[in-house]
Amino acid sequence: MTVLSDIWYVAWRELIKFFRAKVRVMVTLIQPLLWLGLMGNVMEGLSNNPYVQQMLGTQSYLAFMTPGIILMTVLFGGVFSGTSIIWDRRIGYLEKLMAAPISRGAIPLGKMLAAAIQGGIQVLVIILIAMGFGVHFAAGPAGILVILLIAMIFSTILSGFSLSMAVTIKTQETLMALVNFLTMPLMFASNALFPKAAMPAWLSAIAKINPVTHAVAPIRELVLHGWNWDAMYTGIFVTLGLAVAMGLLAQWLFRRATAE
Repeated sequence: MTVLSDIWYVAWRELIKFFRAKVRVMVTLIQPLLWLGLMGNVMEGLSNNPYVQQMLGTQSYLAFMTPGIILMTVLFGGVFSGTSIIWDRRIGYLEKLMAAPISRGAIPLGKMLAAAIQGGIQVLVIILIAMGFGVHFAAGPAGILVILLIAMIFSTILSGFSLSMAVTIKTQETLMALVNFLTMPLMFASNALFPKAAMPAWLSAIAKINPVTHAVAPIRELVLHGWNWDAMYTGIFVTLGLAVAMGLLAQWLFRRATAE
């Protein structure tokens, strides 16, 4: 229970910082509207083609891309979590935090929890905007809760990776360059925004092993078709397994880096 309370207090500090940054909160709320309103409607004409409808599995490209936008949003939010470690180190707060009577492993886990909660807030906004644009969630309210949970778990994968890099990378600029280099290929080498059937064979092969593809599969199934567990369980278990692995990696690297 002490470790859990330590994790929560670290997460609570990150959330306070998030909500105090009013411009950041506004961007968090407006960005999904731009993605869904602009890209979703620009590409909506694609779904008028019966062959494209067959590839998408729906008559609405906006409904197809909504799960992708959900993961894109939490992906970009999660990968920048590591900057908080670098910033805390720069202003001297990290040393004070490590001197406090809390578990050192709770520091990266608390930051991961904060990233998941922030991602969950963004996902709720995306879902409300998508519903306003006419997207129907086939799995209903319970399915929306599961979508929220999957997205938050996925966020911890990216935040765990970012925090793992941040404990060894000493400058914020280097970390930003690294995560920017990785996030765009990770997103566009998946079926988050485009079906695998429309990809060349080599890109489709990459998409099959991409973590984004595994995470988007159960969310898209809940949005388009409902509770089809046969099409969902693989993606859920892969996402959960990667989240646990990244949490353990971030904790281990942080302990090792701060023990020196």
